[in-house]
Amino acid sequence: MLVFDDVTLRRGPRVLFAQASFSLFRGEKVGITGENGSGKSSLMALVRGELTPDAGHFEMPTSLEVAHVAQDVEATDREAIEFVLDGDARLRRLEAQIAAAEAAHADGMKLANLYTQYAAVGGYDARSRAAQLMHGLGFTSVDETRPVRDFSGGWRVRLNVAKALMCPSDLLLLDEPTNHLDLDAIVWLEGWLAEYSGTLLLIAHDREFLDRVVNRIVNIEGGKAEVYRGNYSAFEEARAARLAQQSALYEKQQREIAHMESFVERFRAKATKARQAQSRIKALERMQRIAPAHVDSPFEFSFAEPAKLPRPLLAIEQQSTGYGDRILLSDVDLTVYPGDRIALLGRNGAGKSTLIKMLAGELAGRGGSRNDARDLAIGYFAQHQLEQLDPDASPLLNLARHGQKVGRRDTEQEQRNYLAGFGFRGDRVFESVGPFSGGEKARLALALVAYSRPNLLLLDEPTNHLDLEMRQALAMALQEYLGAVVMVSHDRHLLATVSDRFLLVGGGRVTEFDGDLDDYARWLAAARNDEGDGSASRPTAAARPATAAQPAQTAATQPGAKPRINPSALRSRLARCEKRLQELTAQTADLDAKLADPALYANGGGEARELTARRARVAQETSEVETEWLELGEQLEAAGL
Repeated sequence: MLVFDDVTLRRGPRVLFAQASFSLFRGEKVGITGENGSGKSSLMALVRGELTPDAGHFEMPTSLEVAHVAQDVEATDREAIEFVLDGDARLRRLEAQIAAAEAAHADGMKLANLYTQYAAVGGYDARSRAAQLMHGLGFTSVDETRPVRDFSGGWRVRLNVAKALMCPSDLLLLDEPTNHLDLDAIVWLEGWLAEYSGTLLLIAHDREFLDRVVNRIVNIEGGKAEVYRGNYSAFEEARAARLAQQSALYEKQQREIAHMESFVERFRAKATKARQAQSRIKALERMQRIAPAHVDSPFEFSFAEPAKLPRPLLAIEQQSTGYGDRILLSDVDLTVYPGDRIALLGRNGAGKSTLIKMLAGELAGRGGSRNDARDLAIGYFAQHQLEQLDPDASPLLNLARHGQKVGRRDTEQEQRNYLAGFGFRGDRVFESVGPFSGGEKARLALALVAYSRPNLLLLDEPTNHLDLEMRQALAMALQEYLGAVVMVSHDRHLLATVSDRFLLVGGGRVTEFDGDLDDYARWLAAARNDEGDGSASRPTAAARPATAAQPAQTAATQPGAKPRINPSALRSRLARCEKRLQELTAQTADLDAKLADPALYANGGGEARELTARRARVAQETSEVETEWLELGEQLEAAGL
């Protein structure tokens, strides 16, 4: 169907890939992977006919109906659903022919023939199909008749996706379709693509999305475009096997394997039997398998150990928040402890980012109470922070200025070494940030957040614009981070490998979600079935999952009434305490072993003093966690649970 014969593509003087020879066949679903700038979008442009090979030949049947997502949407007064219907060009041509024939009072035979063709292309249910596409991508029934100009840039991208899917195509080209979709819309799109009968070419940095959709990979790397059978995980395993044969990387690969094996075993020993924990163990085991495929990644960084880890870091009780007179979230109860890994689930517009902003202090809480630990240090990452980078300054200067704000006094070489872990090396650290790509700016903003040594990380869609290698590095770094993480992300690989607690934001409430990401996907599907036409794109208070538990303490409605005790939430907190106590016990044993080594006290004993101070901090936290564990046990016992 698509034949690449010794194809070479250039961007200016630079060769993107050379002498690529492979064929893609009808019905295949192909993922195109490679680092940013490797030539993925250029390959897609070649298929669209916008580029020609610099050498070799590319062939495809001229009769193919090709659909792709346009990069821009003109701000018009056209109704959104009419814009989506425009994606079916055959339908629109027939509509125009029917209108012309009726205006000319054509004979009945001609009109009958046109109406037969109209029925054959699904004209009578086209509007219903367009509405279903829109609803699957998060639009409401009211949105159907809104003019295109009323939608923001991200929602216009969704309209473009719907328009492309509306086209009855033989070949569908999707370049980063998940960038502006939330998790709900991504899950829906997966199901739609699974039923798509044509050939799919897909560029995505979402590992789970690739795994669930594609059955073949074209990977562009090192100036070559090579084809692999299977999904993205199969490609990683094949790549890992190839890298293992390269002696220069073998030793590093073995260290990565040992590191992940150690982490998986530690977590397995400490995890409760809750479904979320078991799901995370499976995700970590998978991460262990794929880690060797990323040993040559240009990104390698970690989050520094926070100066202090008070317990709890933050406690919010019965607070509400919103914008102006509009209350978006009510009666929020949330306590965050060191080691917590909390992911926020919920449909677009439900209030996930609003909750993150309230936790960050950027949005005021109303009523109730908020108690920040004295030593709370928040690291907040959101997309708008990319705009706060000084475009005229270099990465090094941006970092140095940030270091002054947070009290770090590293040397220039130390700062350059730090930036190298985020992919900024050589002269790149001196270049102005303004012309950087979205991915490079996101990496720099993330580097600034990590540099402040926070003990609470608030991450709002941290993977937007990041490629697969950087996403993998971020997941690895968050595994070892000692502070707490609360995040919003549509990247299920990141959620699965990092999070062990899920909160559902919907209907103006924040509740525990007692399940894993597969449970959430099933709940979404059931909710859509219950809604019938799928028009409700926002969860209501009554549309919470059956497994969703209430917050640990919810104020009773009568003044002076005692808070209700939620057994599930208490047991969850007790399990987290037990997990943390096991971690602290292991840290204590490790520190004691190091402090017992006489060689440690040579050369002035500087390292010994640092380890002694760390041993004292671990002892203090152990005492605090033990106290909390006893209190929780007493509460459960008093409640007869």
